[in-house]
Amino acid sequence: MLNQVGFIRLPPHAAGGYDHADVHLKSGKVYIAHTANDSLEVVDGERLSHIKTISGCPEASGVLCAQEEGLVFAAARGAGKILVLSADNDTIVEEVRAGFRPNGLAWDSKRRQLLVADVEDNRARLLDPDSGRQLSELALKGRPRWSLYEPTLDVFLVNIRDPAGLAFISPGSLAEQRFVPVSVPGPHGLEVIQRTGPAFVACDGKSMVELDLVNGRETAVVPLSGEPDVLWLNPQRGHLYCAIGSPGVIDVIDVNRHEVNERVVTEEGAHTLTFDRSRQRLYALMPKSQRADVYSEE
Repeated sequence: MLNQVGFIRLPPHAAGGYDHADVHLKSGKVYIAHTANDSLEVVDGERLSHIKTISGCPEASGVLCAQEEGLVFAAARGAGKILVLSADNDTIVEEVRAGFRPNGLAWDSKRRQLLVADVEDNRARLLDPDSGRQLSELALKGRPRWSLYEPTLDVFLVNIRDPAGLAFISPGSLAEQRFVPVSVPGPHGLEVIQRTGPAFVACDGKSMVELDLVNGRETAVVPLSGEPDVLWLNPQRGHLYCAIGSPGVIDVIDVNRHEVNERVVTEEGAHTLTFDRSRQRLYALMPKSQRADVYSEE
């Protein structure tokens, strides 16, 4: 059961809210795309306090921590660039051009390459953050949503809204290996149980689809409380946390039973969250209350 253990006040905004967020596991710091303020917020997850606001991130969207490298990537969707930050001191070390409206991010630590999914021209771009160069690009079948790198299969996975499906992209050549259709409209949030699979796809059609990554078959469909956005896996508990902005809940999905076993009320418009698997803390972002609510699981 999720229990609220506190909350963190975030800088105010006139209208709008937040997008993606991620946790730097070594320090416990949480990096939040504050879309409404064109900034990135840094939060101390240990002390439940706001540390810093990093400006210059217009229409902040995708956020991703490269854990081993101690880097944080933040997509400035309104400026067509990626901010590269040091997780040690939370300073910008590089700004990389990244197409028109970069959004979804995935990090290949093996090759030190960043995949950036663009929601304007529906292309995936591969960047070298060390040199700031674009290495290659690929036209996708439709608008991309959540992206991630799956190390066991050595592949980038990108959700495509329409046609509904999951694109498998080779990190070396940035070529599409295959495209697996999804039966529920609008794939959005994406998670994977590494080494064993499967993939979990939260879809606009108010369901979560489980996919076998080896054979591409759907193995389960779980109804949700509403149209989902972000999806995070807690491998220790065998749970998925799914943020649903309307009616404003977190659906907690049991991955073994293929059912929602808990619904936690947040607030209308709270469509995004992030999870610290090291400390077993879940951060739900509240756009109206302008704070992050913090949960732990008993």
